[in-house]
Amino acid sequence: MTGSTAASFTADDYRARMERAVRTAADAGLAGLLVAPGPDLVWLTGYTPPAVTERLTLLVLAAGQDPVLVVPALEAPDAHRAAGATALTLRDWTDGKDPYAATAALLDTSGRFGISDNAWALHLLALQQAMPGSSYASLTEALPMLRAVKDAAELDLMAAAGAAADATFEEIRDVPFAGRPESEVAADLDRLLRRHGHEQVDFTIVASGPNGANPHHEAGDRVIARGDMVVLDFGGLRDGYGSDTSRTVHVGEPTDEERRVHDIVREAHEAGFRAVRPGAACQDVDRAAREVIAAAGYGEYFIHRTGHGIGVTTHEPPYMIEGEERPLVPGMCFSVEPGIYLPGRFGVRIEDIVTVTEDGGRRLNTTARELVIVE
Repeated sequence: MTGSTAASFTADDYRARMERAVRTAADAGLAGLLVAPGPDLVWLTGYTPPAVTERLTLLVLAAGQDPVLVVPALEAPDAHRAAGATALTLRDWTDGKDPYAATAALLDTSGRFGISDNAWALHLLALQQAMPGSSYASLTEALPMLRAVKDAAELDLMAAAGAAADATFEEIRDVPFAGRPESEVAADLDRLLRRHGHEQVDFTIVASGPNGANPHHEAGDRVIARGDMVVLDFGGLRDGYGSDTSRTVHVGEPTDEERRVHDIVREAHEAGFRAVRPGAACQDVDRAAREVIAAAGYGEYFIHRTGHGIGVTTHEPPYMIEGEERPLVPGMCFSVEPGIYLPGRFGVRIEDIVTVTEDGGRRLNTTARELVIVE
């Protein structure tokens, strides 16, 4: 985590998060949580190891005991400097010692534990060997909503990340498009996101003409031409919190059909946003957006979910998709991003990050959703 983000939260904030995580784990029937380096560890403690290696680093959370961070001795000084360090006990281990036996001594060896999705198999298998009676579930499976509801300080950081992405779009619409390869415009997006405070850029999709029909197109060597529709989808982390926005622009004047498809997606986006309110199911957002596109005759060309959660990662639960009946709760943040993708021709996507409020939803992206003409 960057220094500016760490400074935004106190040891008390991290202590409260860890206490909440323990309570949530117990409610889910888990004996505790085992958190490896990655976004969960950052969110719970403010600590990012200087390097992720074969040496075990693991946060151990269990009811009735203080949080313990097991760390290699050579990285203990870094761990002590983490913003949440005073809210936990550090237990270091030296090369030649068995960190798995030391970890097992902290746990109910026959318990079921939630473990980070990104924990190395090397570490999980060693823990299973040290505790043959134990069992495990991924945190996404066991506690999908652990980070989903943001507090006021997190929402401020999310809003700042969204504003930085908006500033990036306002500048990118003024750069030349025609005659340049997609990769050059993608590099412009990366540069602008960083100029506006992003320490990490996760994606800069520039999908021109027929490439726009691929929602996750990697910007390549195709030269953008006049007459192209261009899908722009970009984001990353600013002060540790995510941005993700999509706008579709057109190089020169669009055809009537291109305008019509864009208008349908814009209407679907608005319908999805209007469906956001506390107590509504996640699938209601997907249904509202999808209904507009289907009614216009393009249902088979909307080929992905309507949205995904975002926070300390740019993709996380909850997901706005049919079958997800989880209710929306104030403080949740997620994308609303319907699209239409016409193979071999063009694509359109419009995306904002939205947070649930007490009486509806609030967009964290505010740039124009109308079709923007670029040169």
